[in-house]
Amino acid sequence: MRLRAMAGRCARAARASARLLREPPVRARRPRPPAARAARPPPAPRRYGCPMREIAYPLTGGCGCGAVRYEIGEPLASAGYCHCTRCQRRTGTAASAQARVAPGSFRIVAGADEVRAWAPEGGFEKHFCGRCGSALFSRDPADHDVVSVRLGTFDADPGIRPQVRTMVAYAAGWEPIPEDGLPRYPEARTD
Repeated sequence: MRLRAMAGRCARAARASARLLREPPVRARRPRPPAARAARPPPAPRRYGCPMREIAYPLTGGCGCGAVRYEIGEPLASAGYCHCTRCQRRTGTAASAQARVAPGSFRIVAGADEVRAWAPEGGFEKHFCGRCGSALFSRDPADHDVVSVRLGTFDADPGIRPQVRTMVAYAAGWEPIPEDGLPRYPEARTD
């Protein structure tokens, strides 16, 4: 008799557990008084799906070892991913995330003597730290005011997100380009 009673309780408990797993829990919401609803601050503005915060200028950043430091005094003009084979080899990744700087707003504040450059034929100069090898920025050899900074070198959120993917005709076969809705250009962007 005692065994049968325990078996019955176990079966009821098993059925109750199964029902709880199938049905989401119902939680009653306690109504808030109108005064409490009105006192709640408005939601924070959002940028790129993230809460927007005030960006402090100058933006700062540097290399991995800290020998090279830079500042950017104005908001960044644009940002994007480059999928060219040169960027793949330079970064060891499928694409390089970088931001275009407003002309004249980029300056190196420490370690200028540690900066090294590779000037490939037909491309921007690639600048990096001579001590640790961190890729820092690229510069147009014809116009040194045209600078693109690597997004991973900023100390904090730079206030911009990549908006475009370029050179996708050369994208790495081992890393599919994500379906992120960004415009794609097979070659360099011309606009």
